[in-house]
Amino acid sequence: MLKLQKTILFSALAFTGITSTTTFAEVTANAAATSNYLWRGQEQTGGDAAISGGIDYANESGFYAGTWASNASWADEMTYELDLYAGFSGAINESVSYDIGYIYYAYPDAASEADADFSEIYGSISVEGFTFGASILATSAASGDGSDFGDSLYLTADYGFTIGSNGTEIALHLGHYSGDFIGDDNIIDYGVSISKDSFTFGLSDNDIDGSDLKAYVAYSVDFSL
Repeated sequence: MLKLQKTILFSALAFTGITSTTTFAEVTANAAATSNYLWRGQEQTGGDAAISGGIDYANESGFYAGTWASNASWADEMTYELDLYAGFSGAINESVSYDIGYIYYAYPDAASEADADFSEIYGSISVEGFTFGASILATSAASGDGSDFGDSLYLTADYGFTIGSNGTEIALHLGHYSGDFIGDDNIIDYGVSISKDSFTFGLSDNDIDGSDLKAYVAYSVDFSL
């Protein structure tokens, strides 16, 4: 459910947020393929492969906005996900940066009774290789069932570092999802990935009863428009 960190754990690839360091307006695009679309440690395509892509705009003020889409099938009749987001990011000093924004997760063809659409307000602080983030439920199509603003909170801690001299990167992730919106008091997800030359191999799991460790491989590219 997203590009942002899209804690590639594909998406991790998202909320990883988007960081703008440009000194001018820029429009970029991205495309990716993964053997298993995972979001917060949970499969979004029933374990099948996913193809995704998006377009982003960023300018020197730190403002950014974008959209991202992927196939998804976790609810009846659902075939795809469409995310819309906007925010601000920037550097406080040479070691500390921030990212705050709003994202809307849309599932246009999901069955109406699925009440799948929702949105979140998110923020993160990065210090050296560490990133600490929080996402809070803003709106939900299921609000009639008691899911209102603040009814879920997702906290993350991520650490990334480079090994060797060939650009290989290791990323570690830990997340804690809580609130009435998810129908479970607490879900912990965790993962590790290794990336090089646009390829990523990762492992991800969560503490939901019956969950198994999931492996995935992904390839992503970014380009200017």
